[in-house]
Amino acid sequence: MAVALAACGGGDSWTTVGSTTDTAHVLCAYSYSSYNSAASVQKTSTATWTCSSTARTLSANGIPDHTVGTFPNQDNPNTISAQSVSVSYPLNPVVGSASTTLGGPRGATGYILNGIKIDAGTNGTCDDSGSSCDLGNGGTGQWHVEALGQSSFKFGADSNNAHVQPDGAYHYHGMPEGFINLQGKGSAMTLIGWAADGFPIYARFGYSDPDDATSAIKVVQGSYALKSTPDSNRPSTSLYPMGAFTQDYEYVEGQGDLDECNGRSGVTPEFPDGTYHYYATDSYPFLQRCVKGSV
Repeated sequence: MAVALAACGGGDSWTTVGSTTDTAHVLCAYSYSSYNSAASVQKTSTATWTCSSTARTLSANGIPDHTVGTFPNQDNPNTISAQSVSVSYPLNPVVGSASTTLGGPRGATGYILNGIKIDAGTNGTCDDSGSSCDLGNGGTGQWHVEALGQSSFKFGADSNNAHVQPDGAYHYHGMPEGFINLQGKGSAMTLIGWAADGFPIYARFGYSDPDDATSAIKVVQGSYALKSTPDSNRPSTSLYPMGAFTQDYEYVEGQGDLDECNGRSGVTPEFPDGTYHYYATDSYPFLQRCVKGSV
């Protein structure tokens, strides 16, 4: 059960500092192992989640369990290879007083149940002029390139909004469509993974009233919008339209259903008494870039 202890500051009406959730009753014995015959995989996908008294632990090999695009491809030269995935998340997550940004070298913001990591940002950057952009080697430009929601840059992502890092790690930048389809739940709320703070992640659909499980199901909307005016020194919008860079977006409280970490508090099928939880959304940030709980 989620217990609210103190109101969160900063105008955030979705979370309460100190809210804690006991997740021990949910998917503590999730295990999958099967050969993936997709042409770009042809390996066995394994993922096992277990729980101790305090932690939820994932052991996986990072091989997807669904059909993938062609890798390598023209815009992504990397081949999917097995990884050594071993992470532990709190079994009783607690909403903190501040969010923590993750991704890239700061660590995955979470993992889908199939053991594939969430890494929504990219390592691509451009300089102020826009004439020097590096999409794969962590250039020194200050403008961070987005993988999805733009057509200026190509990262070779497949229909699962995923592609492959140089070390062979297949990872999601957005909605993991192949995994969602395998669950076969249609428009029902679908738990697809766990965030690094231990709170659950759902795909696309949620209750129209977050506190009422009998309310209509809707496509949950994030609360980010493109800025009306480009930031100072940004490369020209005639060269790269708005949406090409992470800095083009701003959080607008009340714009959608979710907070700045793409989450909200409310009831879910697995947590009928309510919990803080995240969503994969069809618009920016697509998958959460930060977490509300302690990590």
